[in-house]
Amino acid sequence: MSIFQAILLGIVQGLTEFLPVSSTAHLLIGQTVLGLPAGEAMFSFLVIVQWGTILSLLVFFYKDLWEILRAVLVSLGHLLKGRASALTPQARLGWHILLATLPALLAGYLLKDAVEALFQTPLLEAAIRLLTAALLLTLAERLTKKTRNLESMTWLDALVIGLFQIISVFPGASRSGTTISAGMFCGLERKSAARFAFLMSIPVMLAAGAYQMLDLLHLPDLTAFLPPLTAGFISAAIIGWLAVKWLLAYLNKHSLYIFAAYCALAGIVCLILSLI
Repeated sequence: MSIFQAILLGIVQGLTEFLPVSSTAHLLIGQTVLGLPAGEAMFSFLVIVQWGTILSLLVFFYKDLWEILRAVLVSLGHLLKGRASALTPQARLGWHILLATLPALLAGYLLKDAVEALFQTPLLEAAIRLLTAALLLTLAERLTKKTRNLESMTWLDALVIGLFQIISVFPGASRSGTTISAGMFCGLERKSAARFAFLMSIPVMLAAGAYQMLDLLHLPDLTAFLPPLTAGFISAAIIGWLAVKWLLAYLNKHSLYIFAAYCALAGIVCLILSLI
C-alpha cells in the first residue's frame, strides 16, 4: 500500500465513519478499486485507521467527555449509598454510554475470527450491509416519533441501542447508521440519537483498535507499513472532525432518507459488480 492509497482510504474513512452510510463498506469498496489484496495487514489497517476518527471525536466532544467523566466519578459515591436518583444528567449519560458499550465489546471479542473472515469477500459483504443500512434508516424515519432528548434516556434505551451496536461489529454495517436508528426507535430525536451514537462509539472503537494493535506488532515488514498507516490516520482524523460537525448540524432540520437512498443505490451497484 502506498502513502497516496492510504490517504485516499483515510479520507473515505473520515467521510463515512459518522455519516450513516457504512464506513467499512466504503473502505472495502476502496480496497477493491485500488487493487489492494485482502489479508491480515489490510484488516489491521482498516481497524486502526479508525483511531483517526476516534481522535476527531475526542477533539470535537472534549468538553462533553470531561464533564461526563467527572460526573461519573462523583456519582460513584451516590450509587454506593443507593441514591441513584441523585445522579446528574451528565452522570446518567456516562453510565448509559458504559451500559451501551458492553454488548459490542463482548461481541467483538467473541466473534473476532468470524468478522475477519468476512473481509475476504469485500464487494459482496459491502452490498449486503449497505442494503441493510438502507432498510434500517428508512424504517427509523417512517416508524418513529423522534420527540425525546438525551436527558429522557433510560437504562433500557441504552441497553437496546447497545444491542443494536452488535450489528456494527460486522464489516460493512454502518456503526453510526445502526446506533442512530436504534436511538430513533427508542423515540430520540435525530440529533440526540446521533450525539449518543458518537459518544458511545468511542470506547468500542478504542478497544477494537487496541486489540488489533497486538496483531499489528507481529506483522512482517511492520516498519514499511507504518508510513501509510500514519498517513491514513491523519487524513481520517481531519476529515472525520469535519464530518461530525456537518452531520450534527444537518440532522437539526433534515431526515435520513437521503442516506437511505444512497446506501440502497451503492448496495445495488456493489451487488451487481460482485456477481459479474
